[in-house]
Amino acid sequence: MNLLPQDILIMIKLALSTSQDWSYNTIAYELGMSSSMAFSGVKRASQARLFDPNRRRPLRKALEEFLIHGVKYSFPPDIGSMTRGIPTAFASPALRGHFAYDSEDIYVWPHPKGHERGISFSPLYKSIPEVAMKDEKLYAALGLVDALRLGRAREIKLAEKLLVDMLKHNA
Repeated sequence: MNLLPQDILIMIKLALSTSQDWSYNTIAYELGMSSSMAFSGVKRASQARLFDPNRRRPLRKALEEFLIHGVKYSFPPDIGSMTRGIPTAFASPALRGHFAYDSEDIYVWPHPKGHERGISFSPLYKSIPEVAMKDEKLYAALGLVDALRLGRAREIKLAEKLLVDMLKHNA
């Protein structure tokens, strides 16, 4: 059974949560997916050794390793044309102040309520732009993951550090 992009979204959401008291219905609602998708995602993540079903928590070190070294190969982004959307990768809030860039060189998740124009960058899962507008912490983590998916050396190095720190604080 192969991992799907939504499984990574679920694992990041659970890794950022400080509680083990979660339900599939709650996770599904918060991530804009069905309960059965959330259940199947956790099951696949368990089989991939990214989730400990006994502790009901992602295995932080394994998740970090996959995010840093595997996600860009497993789920490469589709880069498109200029569009309106929500800033991601090095234009996301977690990395925004760290690098100089031209406004036309930013990447965005396409979304009609987006407040910036940039180059279209496919999110890991279709609900991510909506989720990002509601969950600041998850938005920051997903922006860092997109910096890892994009593949620019300086941004990757900083994104790795910030993402690992973010996941450690919630372990």
